[in-house]
Amino acid sequence: MILGIEWNVSSQLIDGWNTPNLYGLLFVTGLIIGFYVIKKMFKNEGVPEAWLDKLLIYVVIATIVGARLGHVFFYDWHIYKENPIDIIKIWEGGLASHGGAIAILIALFLYSRYVSKRNMFWILDRIVAPIAIAGCFIRLGNLVNHEIIGEPTTLPWGFKFMQESMDNMVVVDGQLQHVYRHPAQLYEAIGYLISFFVLHRFYWQTTMKEKKGMIFGFFLIFIFGWRFIVEFVKVGQADRDAGMIINTGQWLSIPFVLAGIIIIFLASKKMLQKKEGKQ
Repeated sequence: MILGIEWNVSSQLIDGWNTPNLYGLLFVTGLIIGFYVIKKMFKNEGVPEAWLDKLLIYVVIATIVGARLGHVFFYDWHIYKENPIDIIKIWEGGLASHGGAIAILIALFLYSRYVSKRNMFWILDRIVAPIAIAGCFIRLGNLVNHEIIGEPTTLPWGFKFMQESMDNMVVVDGQLQHVYRHPAQLYEAIGYLISFFVLHRFYWQTTMKEKKGMIFGFFLIFIFGWRFIVEFVKVGQADRDAGMIINTGQWLSIPFVLAGIIIIFLASKKMLQKKEGKQ
């Protein structure tokens, strides 16, 4: 007898309504927790409160727009180009963390230039822990949405996603059936949660934040390194992933991991320092 969990949780908060939903609630919860984490950091350093308000706007817009466009262009452009209006239907699911990461980097560059007027690595080192906890809640949202599922498994903690897409169902005895799968979303959520606690400790209990870029470098290695590993048991999100040894998500993760290694090296040599503007 195969042990496992028949996952039949619905994302609907109101029967018959797709929005608002549990996915959105978890998404917003992650952002709120992240906001209060960095608010505590800013208060500890005597940073103007106005900076925090502007940071929230920059990051929220970048996260939503970047993650959505990342999914559209990295994974399913062949579908969205036929119905461009579907790009704005975020409530139907479809966000890519790599796209969100790129957009957030661009947003924080602009934030550092026009708001804080500080070295960009100053804000990067402080925002990574909040981003990690937000990522954890977003992946929990994917779990309740029955999306970003794993490959079939006989492990006792496998999930049978009862509301998964028919495209992911397996033919058993001549019939399409749900099978137990790796809960890839849960794997990622756990990895991001652990990363949050480690990065949070780096900021509060070590001197790493004095070496600009150090905490950010570890964030890139933790998050995208873990993402690379989890992809081995995850159903490919792009049609071209079928049969590939290294899938799209892994190819997109490699540059971030390499960047993290380089940034840590440069930070250790204090080669990322530059003169900062005044508060």
